[in-house]
Amino acid sequence: MCAIGCCLTKHREQYEKMKKKMKVKKKMVVKKSRRVSKSGVVVKGEWKAVNLDPSVFAGDGPDGLDGLVCFEELTDYELVKPEKVMTALEDAQTTSKNKKKRKAGESEEEDVEEKPDKKKKKKQKKNRQDEEPQDESDADETLESEDERNDETPDTQHKAPKKKKQQRKKKKKKALPDESGVAAPSQKKTKSWSRTALVDSEGQGTDVSAWKDLFVPAPVLKALSLLGYSAPTPIQALALPPAIRDRLDILGAAETGSGKTLSFGIPMIHSILEWRKASDCKRPTDGPRDAEKRVESLYLTADGGPAQEESGDASAEPEEGLQEEDADDRNADRANDCETQTNTHKEPLLGLILTPTRELAVQVKHHMDAVARYTGIKTAIVVGGMAPQKQKRVLMRRPEIVIATPGRLWEMIREKHPHLQNLRQLQCLVVDEADRMVEKGHFAELESLLEMLNTSQFNPKRQTFVFSATLTMVHSLPARLQQKQQKRPELRSKLQLLMEKVGVKDKPKIIDLTRKEATVETLTETRINCTKEEKDLFLYYFLLQYPGRTMVFANSIDCIKRLNALLLILDCGPLPLHANMHQKQRLKNLERFAEKDSCVLLTTDVAARGLDIPNVQHVIHYQVPRTSETYVHRSGRTARATREGLSLLLIGPDDLMNYKKICRTLEKDEDLPVFPVQNECMNAIKERVTLARKIEKMEYFHSREKQHNSWVRQASEAMEIDVDEDLLMGSKEEEEDREKQRLVKILKKQLKQLIAQPVFTHQMKTKYPTQMGKLQLPRLPIATADTALACVSRQRLQR
Repeated sequence: MCAIGCCLTKHREQYEKMKKKMKVKKKMVVKKSRRVSKSGVVVKGEWKAVNLDPSVFAGDGPDGLDGLVCFEELTDYELVKPEKVMTALEDAQTTSKNKKKRKAGESEEEDVEEKPDKKKKKKQKKNRQDEEPQDESDADETLESEDERNDETPDTQHKAPKKKKQQRKKKKKKALPDESGVAAPSQKKTKSWSRTALVDSEGQGTDVSAWKDLFVPAPVLKALSLLGYSAPTPIQALALPPAIRDRLDILGAAETGSGKTLSFGIPMIHSILEWRKASDCKRPTDGPRDAEKRVESLYLTADGGPAQEESGDASAEPEEGLQEEDADDRNADRANDCETQTNTHKEPLLGLILTPTRELAVQVKHHMDAVARYTGIKTAIVVGGMAPQKQKRVLMRRPEIVIATPGRLWEMIREKHPHLQNLRQLQCLVVDEADRMVEKGHFAELESLLEMLNTSQFNPKRQTFVFSATLTMVHSLPARLQQKQQKRPELRSKLQLLMEKVGVKDKPKIIDLTRKEATVETLTETRINCTKEEKDLFLYYFLLQYPGRTMVFANSIDCIKRLNALLLILDCGPLPLHANMHQKQRLKNLERFAEKDSCVLLTTDVAARGLDIPNVQHVIHYQVPRTSETYVHRSGRTARATREGLSLLLIGPDDLMNYKKICRTLEKDEDLPVFPVQNECMNAIKERVTLARKIEKMEYFHSREKQHNSWVRQASEAMEIDVDEDLLMGSKEEEEDREKQRLVKILKKQLKQLIAQPVFTHQMKTKYPTQMGKLQLPRLPIATADTALACVSRQRLQR
């Protein structure tokens, strides 16, 4: 305040006005029953003016406080966390509402005692729901609702509309389990290519009496009836009894699409359920007191607060891993917190499935989840290309089954993840596509992993499953090598070597259901002999004439990239898939391919093994595979589960050696049927493809020049030196670049006009297309309404 006497009257008037305003504010605080500030302060007392000497703040300079009215002090307040602020607001609102509804004769003390009882009941209901196992899709729904609640502000939370409350109640009802104690699976639609096949096969209570003689557990039978699997396949009927009843190791060889995943999945689920029963029987012998003791939780301390993880665990992860974390993993973490608190023992890893590719691991996980939905068994996937921090958090939930690729799994074991340290209790080990996994130079980590499982982490009771479509395939050697082999002593067979590497017991059950040809009977195999330059023409012809779901295989990534650019220019809408792509993009392309009825997937041998993409009609080998195993697995992407399919080989001069080798190994006639082609339309197709090749080459060189020049400039800037013009690629003048771009635009316009013109004509059924009675049309080949399979079968009948 100012020290001058004349100014005191003005300050007193201002002080009285401010006092009136403060009284109005105090009345609002009383009405709203303790207003809470955003900083977490609960106002309990009153604001009182502080008497100070006016000479302290005298002067109008920088040190003085000109225009200051008064100082006020808050007599009583409390600091509260943001979560408690929300509860304080809710309690204050509920008390004010309850006071109006109460009768005059009721005392306030009784009402205060009733409130905590209601809260306890609500908490007990929530704990019951969290303790019971939930399906993944249900956890997604409940967590979405929790995220919505966390996003609400204190002012808007108490004003939530009734519709939101009703939606939350419906979601809670969906999350409630059925009588068996396991959450009912949600009917939420999924976008995964592997789940679409499962959803298509789902039925309402299919008869599964054919499975009962195979010793299948009751919860698995319930899941099989829901999935619509009425009867087992031959490999399942032969593999399940010795695996479940006799606990034998299984070596299974069956054709592609025969149901090998369930042949090892159901015995693994059965062994885990038996292990649970045995562990439950052992627990009561320790005494009732010991059984009631709670093991230290992974997530909570003894006080009940959140545990601080060590620096080496998943808590000390980079921000990128946190951004990539999906909502379903966060939700599953919360849902499984209660399970880890109530577990009386740490569940070890009981089942391990090893696959050669990441996509196959994702597919196996979806199949295992579908079959084990009523058992409460948790599964996890550990593959490369995804955030390792996220996978560490998933493993901290202690899943019973882990599906993994060897590289990332061995990396986690070397980092000493707690769930992967004790593998002596492993009940089942599965090596899927074993002939590919055990090949030299492919999976170095697998050798060290199998060595560890057979030495330091060996379990004599462990059951081993080895499956592949080409497990028993033997390559016939050339004549000169066969003569040398006769002089040498007998070498060990392919199966014996594989059994030694994997660690299979002495007397396993060997099941071989493969044919001599190694391919399925419903597969139609054809070929087209052409030059290297003509391969693009026949590929484009086939895609135009026979639309459908088609997979095109090549031996190299560069070839896939070139084909992708070429078919994009030709407006075919291809989807690439190779090892240099990011894992998320690979899975997205597989999902898009499975969704569309007519689509092209350009892929390397990454997608050759195990993938069960529904309704693939054609498989085109743009380059003939180097081995007969890859040919069998490529062709096995079509004609799955007794359906028909077509395999087309584009054989150039460079592919003749590989083609003859495949025919010799599979004991096929070298004269496969030639695919019928209408030669009348090849001129129009050649014109389009040559123009598209020109555009693709120009764009490729232009992009390569850009990348090289930008790298040179960035490097020179980093070293603070001038750019040497000799190091730059392409034309140094901007006018030449502009001319090239103009030429590309002109060529694209020409190609667009060509694509707009029809290559094939449809038969006209109208009698009078014009007034003259005739319509002059260019002579074009007629578009066939038949499929590629029908054309091949018709050609055979004509011959």
